[in-house]
Amino acid sequence: MAMVNKTRNMLEGLVKEGSFRWLTKTRSAYDEEIEEMGRSPSAGKNWLPELSPVANVVVRRCSKILGVAMEQLRENFEEEASDALKIPAKYARNFLEYCCFRALALSTQVTGYLEDKKFRRLTFDMMVAWETPAASSQPLLNQMDEDVSVALEAFSRIAPAVPIMADVVVCDNLFEVLTASTGGRLQFSVYDKYLSALERAIRKLKTQSESSLLSSQRSARGEKILEVDGTVTSQPVLEHVGISTWPGRLILTDHALYFEALRVVSYDKPKAYDLSDDLKQVVRPELTGPWGTRLFDKAFLYKSISISEPVIMELPELKGHTRRDYWLAIIQEVLYAHRFIHKFQITGIQRDEALLKAIFGILRVQALKDLSLTVPLSFNSLLMFNICDELPGGDLILETLAEMSTTRELDRTNSPRSKGRMYSVSASAMASTLGFMFGASSSIGSSAGLLVGEIAVGEMTPLEKVVVECRSTHKKVVDARAKVDGVKVDGIDTNLAVMMELLSPLVEVGNWLQSLAYWEYPWKSIAFCLAFTFIIWRGWLGYTCALLLVFFAVFLVLTRWFNQGRSVDELRVTAPPAKNAVEQLLAVQTVISQAEEVIQDGNICLLKLRGLLLATFPQASEKLAAALLMMALVVAFLPGKYILLLAFLETFTRYSPIRRASTEKWTRRFREWWFSIPAAPVLVERCKEDKKKK
Repeated sequence: MAMVNKTRNMLEGLVKEGSFRWLTKTRSAYDEEIEEMGRSPSAGKNWLPELSPVANVVVRRCSKILGVAMEQLRENFEEEASDALKIPAKYARNFLEYCCFRALALSTQVTGYLEDKKFRRLTFDMMVAWETPAASSQPLLNQMDEDVSVALEAFSRIAPAVPIMADVVVCDNLFEVLTASTGGRLQFSVYDKYLSALERAIRKLKTQSESSLLSSQRSARGEKILEVDGTVTSQPVLEHVGISTWPGRLILTDHALYFEALRVVSYDKPKAYDLSDDLKQVVRPELTGPWGTRLFDKAFLYKSISISEPVIMELPELKGHTRRDYWLAIIQEVLYAHRFIHKFQITGIQRDEALLKAIFGILRVQALKDLSLTVPLSFNSLLMFNICDELPGGDLILETLAEMSTTRELDRTNSPRSKGRMYSVSASAMASTLGFMFGASSSIGSSAGLLVGEIAVGEMTPLEKVVVECRSTHKKVVDARAKVDGVKVDGIDTNLAVMMELLSPLVEVGNWLQSLAYWEYPWKSIAFCLAFTFIIWRGWLGYTCALLLVFFAVFLVLTRWFNQGRSVDELRVTAPPAKNAVEQLLAVQTVISQAEEVIQDGNICLLKLRGLLLATFPQASEKLAAALLMMALVVAFLPGKYILLLAFLETFTRYSPIRRASTEKWTRRFREWWFSIPAAPVLVERCKEDKKKK
């Protein structure tokens, strides 16, 4: 009773002092809720001292949605949560997440919840409360102001609890787009516009799917129409197959891509390009232009084993290729989703869940397009399966998703008390309320209980952990690419100068070995030959290689130790003299001529070898056969250690004072023998090109 009176007195004091009236012009909903909580006879039960004021308000709203008193909610949490979730330092935030997830799971079972402004405000206030959940945390003065903003961490914990709003994999990129003009903090005005646009995208999808478009083709699999283009004459879609080109209408469903060629007053029978079967499909950007020229980067190519020749879909626009990039991204998202399903053999409700993830991602992209944001959209980074295809370690994300799909069959409720872990709601659980009927998933909410989602109260799920790890790796890759782009130089001669400077240590080692092989310093050559002969004879070559690797490893560690905190020394390269356009053309011509000579010499060598194999010059072929026979006998009867030793001594003693004269003699004889071998004949035929008029 004393605690109740104390809490009531505290609430009355806060109201009298105006501590919750941050808006001086108008009274906020928070003021009214605080006053109502203070006047209530059960004020002690309506206020939890462990929570901050904003968290108390949010929990009270959740309790009204659930029809459970705040005190009863806390008792339920104490009963269901594991000991790790009830640590005092994290108790407030974990309890808040528990209430939010339960309230959102129930709220999203109501049809049209995204249209409800109270729902939008509630989800945003949950993020605000998440940032300062405990009574000990000091809120900002304008925490309940209309201009309050939230950071990424709060958004990434609450928004994915409603799968249509965000996804664990793309949550960071989505937040970055929404906060591009607000300094990395999400404001309610932008958040509200985003949800309004998302609701319009859902309404558009339902209208298209309920229309008569492709009714006969879609009925068998219950396909949903995700996007339609080409219905406006100012934005046509052109299909190129071979030399023929037809304007028409392009339609994407969650299973296939359709094109309806435009006739005089109607559309032709649609052509279907299946994305759901394993047909080795390839979808990539493509260039188009008049008379077969490759000028305009505004098309994409589709090919598979089910069609005889590739199909090119052109989406012309005045500037850029945003329209093509959007279509390419959403087509690939559907294709990658089905590849994920086939690869991991996902069936039943979990298959519907995977398709819903792709559909929800496309809806979010459509909503962001509708907002007309100033920042250009990177469509691939906002679609889950696309980003898994690009991220380093994206395959690990897909594997984790597949593993979670198998474990969900054993964990079908929203509050698995047996494990002490409490999850958010899944995409399939709310499919029916959004108007998406995917077979068995439409009855989930009524009979099978709620499928668990990808956010767990008070902890990171395996999916979140692998996403964080992949993003960390991706950041390193992006930084490395930026540094690589920064050190690129222009000009062939300048790049050759940089390459020679980088290879100078290897060149020095090569020159040193060459000096030993040519016995320029006899005593050094003798010591080198004796040392390596002993190593090979004792069979220590493997240990020597291992010792060299250890030396390099120790060198790297010492270099890192002594260079801590120091910037890397820049590589200084003396650029060659600048050349004018004519000199550059002559240099390119010289390089091409030298390359042609190298290729010619290589062809001559291959033709001579072909002549030897075909015995065009019998005497040379006989000598080669005898040499090959001797080599075969040596390889067959002599141990490998001795073969290696003989090869080493042959290489490093041929120019010694004792063997130099005989080496020069045998080298001359070999060259004379090689030059005496005729090359095999070659007949070059020119193919006749059939020029077709387009």
